[in-house]
Amino acid sequence: MADIHYWTAREQAAAIRNREISSEELVHAHLSRIEQIDPMINAMVTVQPEHALELARKADARTMSGESLGPLHGLPIAHKDTLETAGLRTTHGSPIFSDNIPTRSQLVVERTHAAGAIPIGKTNVPELGLGSHTVNPLFGATRNPYDRTRSAGGSSGGAAAALAAGLIPIADGSDTGGSLRNPASFNNILGIRSSASRVPTWPNKAAWGYLSVKGPLARNVGDLQLLLSVMSGPDPRSPISFEDDNPLFEYERSARGLKIAWAPDLGGLPVDPDVTATLAATVGALPSMGCHLEQACPDLSGADEVFLTLRAWQLELSYGPLLDTQRSALGPNAIWNIQQGRTLTGHDIGRAEILRTELFHRMRAFFDDYDLLLAPVSQVAPFPIEWNYPTTIDGEAMNTYLDWMKSAYLISATGCPAMSVPGGFTPTGLPVGLQIIGPHRNEARLLQLAHAIETATEFGQRRPHLPPTHI
Repeated sequence: MADIHYWTAREQAAAIRNREISSEELVHAHLSRIEQIDPMINAMVTVQPEHALELARKADARTMSGESLGPLHGLPIAHKDTLETAGLRTTHGSPIFSDNIPTRSQLVVERTHAAGAIPIGKTNVPELGLGSHTVNPLFGATRNPYDRTRSAGGSSGGAAAALAAGLIPIADGSDTGGSLRNPASFNNILGIRSSASRVPTWPNKAAWGYLSVKGPLARNVGDLQLLLSVMSGPDPRSPISFEDDNPLFEYERSARGLKIAWAPDLGGLPVDPDVTATLAATVGALPSMGCHLEQACPDLSGADEVFLTLRAWQLELSYGPLLDTQRSALGPNAIWNIQQGRTLTGHDIGRAEILRTELFHRMRAFFDDYDLLLAPVSQVAPFPIEWNYPTTIDGEAMNTYLDWMKSAYLISATGCPAMSVPGGFTPTGLPVGLQIIGPHRNEARLLQLAHAIETATEFGQRRPHLPPTHI
């Protein structure tokens, strides 16, 4: 039991199915770790121990009865605090929603519960989930377990930090401009932004939109694959969801023969030299795994305008009424985002859609020549927790709190699946994620290379220095 917090989710689930450990014992072990470790990092919010243990006892009864068990049966999970969860306070990191207890759950939450997972609480987010640094006026900032003076990233920063610290075995999140990939990079775990509507979104005010996606976070490729398979698949409440041609996301266990493009600055973005050097060493080892490696980058012209326009439109659609009725309760980042959306015209949105279509076809042609594209997830390593955002990168000024995230959000605009895999550590010990980008609807190919890198490097096995838990 001493190291159970870092068993894989699959090992924990198998132990429950084989009656080697009860769900109640497993949930209690994680609750004990949350109690002892979370005050150091502030990843978890609205923890509900009594309810979780009650659900665990019911799960154990089903185990003993011989019922058919779901793939996540008995595993504790915590949901991102922007994902509506029935009966569990969901604050969105905002005083406006400090007492919000939903009566229904988001589809992705429904699916993990149906697969047998047990909710034990929520994970911290920035205000309204905006930005890649997790801090809000209700709960404060989430600290990086690898260096508690540094940011855990965001907006799924609480989820990523909780996974890295062994507080939970699996977690969910969402990604508009990098909110699954950036915190995965900062916390030495994995996060995948799948193709649009691979994981359907419901409820959704704009059901035909797909800039924002929901998805899984995990400490290893096998657990990520498992959780992605649970979350994915069609649902009649989403008009753009689709059948999975590979519902379990099975993949080749070798990367031999893959033709890979490496774009160290993704076409000219400023990147911190420590990030570049760390990833270059990892990417340089790919030929020894049997991969063919070339330095190449697709034409991403227009991607910046596409993302900023459609994101601003989406956020005004979602939060515009709050600006009219509760402006005093909103922080400056939220106000700025909503106001950006209100400056848009129909011509702006139409132009963005045309540019997005052109971008899609250029990426499609690029992946006729290459199997995968590699790039930095984040242009910087985890930065000091007191910062709102990095104001310069390698001598170049960042004019807004979004600019430093371009290496992630430009890829969002393409619609291609992308993930973060542990790519090494800077000389000062800060995690750096490698971004793997693939053809539309080909998540299995991303998992294939991620598995090869994970096996060869074992970066994901390096844990943060935290005290042992007394259960």
